[in-house]
Amino acid sequence: MKKIKVILEMIKFEHTVFALPFAFLGAILGSMTVEGTWPTIMEWIFITLAMVGARSAAMTLNRVIDANIDKKNPRTADRAIPAGDVSIPQSLLFIAASFALLFIAAFSLNLLTVLMLPLFVFLLTFYSYTKRFTWLCHVFLGVTIAMAPVGGWIGATGQFSVELLFLFLTVAFWTAGFDVIYATQDADYDRRVKLHSIPARFGIAKALRISKGFHLISFASLLLLSLLSPLGWLFLIGVIIVGAIMVYEHSLVKPNDLTKVGVAFFQMNGIISITMLVFAIGDLLI
Repeated sequence: MKKIKVILEMIKFEHTVFALPFAFLGAILGSMTVEGTWPTIMEWIFITLAMVGARSAAMTLNRVIDANIDKKNPRTADRAIPAGDVSIPQSLLFIAASFALLFIAAFSLNLLTVLMLPLFVFLLTFYSYTKRFTWLCHVFLGVTIAMAPVGGWIGATGQFSVELLFLFLTVAFWTAGFDVIYATQDADYDRRVKLHSIPARFGIAKALRISKGFHLISFASLLLLSLLSPLGWLFLIGVIIVGAIMVYEHSLVKPNDLTKVGVAFFQMNGIISITMLVFAIGDLLI
């Protein structure tokens, strides 16, 4: 139990809040758009379990894959694996258990969810390697996290819809944007050890402008989603609030002052995901 606690702290388990609300949003919008009903209790349960399994597996894999990189980076040298608080075999056992939870949950939903499993597992594993060869690693991470609403949607409906595309783009570019902000902390280190990132490739000032561009695409996709989906004026208010939060998030980080990256990354993005879910549910209830 002590090792499990260390692993959960290592993967920042509480940050599941970033993706889980979007999985729920995908489930709700999918059910309302396709079937005109709310997801069932069992669909809620298995979508939640699938998300917990998927994120736990992906984050632990990331820590295992990046163990040597983290050990050499002063900012990450005290993480659990480099510090020796948990071993790689113990981490691999936790990864296997997390993937088992994902598989059990997927098989408890519908056939399309099961058929999507190979793609989910590939993305959850592959994205950790992308910074070794491309500065588009942030977009790969965005695509991976955007599988959360895709999984929620197909988990509840067993099918795709055009509205899902805009929800996918919203989450993908929202994630890519805030990951670029987070990566500004390691720009010098990444250049020194030949890792790839947008801040390392283009410099911090230009990287922050690219991040704004990603968030602009995300906001535009969210706005289109609000127009195409069964959601109404209250959700549109939520969209406007999210846009304002994105603007505020970017005001916190400047090329010559990265001291508030933590606030911009953790607090603002947690608020964004929860805001979207709350306003969507509120809109459908009134």
